[in-house]
Amino acid sequence: MATNVGEEILINFTPMETRVAVIENGMPQEIYVERSTKRGIVGNIYKGKVVRVLPGMQAAFIEIGLERAAFIHVEDVLPQQSSGEEKNSISISHVLREGQALVVQVTKDPIGTKGARLTTHISIPSRYLVYMPGNSHIGVSQRIEDVEERERLRSALQKCVALDESDTAGYILRTVAEGASETELVADVQFLKRLWKAIEAGAVTASVPSIVYEDLPLNMRALRDMAHAGIERIRIDSRETFQKAQSFSKALVPEIYDHLEYYPGERPIFDLYNVEDEMQRALGRKVDLKSGGYLIFDQTEAMTTVDVNTGGFVGHRNLEETIFKTNLEAATAIGRQLRLRNLGGIIIIDFIDMEMVEHQQQVLRTLERVLDRDHAKCKVTGVSELGLVEMTRKRTRESLEHILCEPCSQCQGRGSIKTPVTVCYEIFREILRQHRAYDTEAYLVLASAGVVEYLTDDASDHVAELEAFINKTIRFQVEAMYSPEQFDVVLR
Repeated sequence: MATNVGEEILINFTPMETRVAVIENGMPQEIYVERSTKRGIVGNIYKGKVVRVLPGMQAAFIEIGLERAAFIHVEDVLPQQSSGEEKNSISISHVLREGQALVVQVTKDPIGTKGARLTTHISIPSRYLVYMPGNSHIGVSQRIEDVEERERLRSALQKCVALDESDTAGYILRTVAEGASETELVADVQFLKRLWKAIEAGAVTASVPSIVYEDLPLNMRALRDMAHAGIERIRIDSRETFQKAQSFSKALVPEIYDHLEYYPGERPIFDLYNVEDEMQRALGRKVDLKSGGYLIFDQTEAMTTVDVNTGGFVGHRNLEETIFKTNLEAATAIGRQLRLRNLGGIIIIDFIDMEMVEHQQQVLRTLERVLDRDHAKCKVTGVSELGLVEMTRKRTRESLEHILCEPCSQCQGRGSIKTPVTVCYEIFREILRQHRAYDTEAYLVLASAGVVEYLTDDASDHVAELEAFINKTIRFQVEAMYSPEQFDVVLR
């Protein structure tokens, strides 16, 4: 991942909530929010109990002490050295049994209606390394592209590991390890081995279900995972958090110590670089482009779709030029919005149709170049037969919208509600149904103000006709707490 000019990290801390913004070239690119009442659990290690084995799905549900049971697939239980063929041939019922205790790690937070995703392949990150106690492999992050540097790091780490013949664990050199010295790698290896021994000892005595190891809070994860020697500065608006960051940095991330700054300004830290405004825009469906075009984001549980539109933009020469320029601008904006909104999983992008193959390839290259700067792993599969660009972005935590928002109480997350006319006709049908079923002298309709207003004004003629047809009186009453779609027909 390339270092960006003028990169900063802003950390806004309160006892209730921590927010982190990554700024590149004066523009917010990533925003993370963690609330003390609902911290993410990715990376946490639990001692759980198998509560249900599903051979048909090659999976099991594990109770780890959360609201919903967590999910584990057979490939996350069998040894990592197993081949794909072995994993397909071994039934999970031969590996796990109900009631069995199991040490597992969370790889995905509970999202929507889905429980957490688990693995038995434990991995513990430090500054430069990821420690894998169940795997003897030594790997290097693909984002370190320099071949000589990759080999230097691999060789240095192998020397560190060889110092302890009893060390059979695997390691992955993280992107930030680029340029790290052998001494720094030795320190990381020793720290990780001590930490793993403590986790193992804790797992032996832990009750079931219970947490054995908890990952760092967001403000410290930002220092461990996002900060690097090339960063311009890391500004923190809480003195206590700043002091903790100094201690953490001195012990584990010394190269960023001099970049830490306490921000005492009267102006809220997230007003710098308009982070608050960007957060509000990132919660909307529509994103305007400078050219006059716009994007529409629709996020569902299964996938996210992005629609590109020209809007009011008309090219200077021809339609193809207009479409190409809009798509180029859209590709850059989409890459940034995926990071800002922390969207993950399957993403389908509907660029405006381009006739020239060269234009299609340039737009794809632009999208891939923007995604290269993303901390999350992204994969673009190209243009489908329908002209759609299909891609995936690794999702481990909930999106910004899911953290900050909830489904609309009026529409229950559908994005639309029935019109007063539709509800009015439903009320008429309900009155007719009750008329056929019960004998009563009159009806009282309880509904929202908008529906009652429509019934007593625009639909008054229809109400009169219905009263004449059933030979009963119909009265209306506004219920302030009712949603626009809610109503009751009461027998009188």
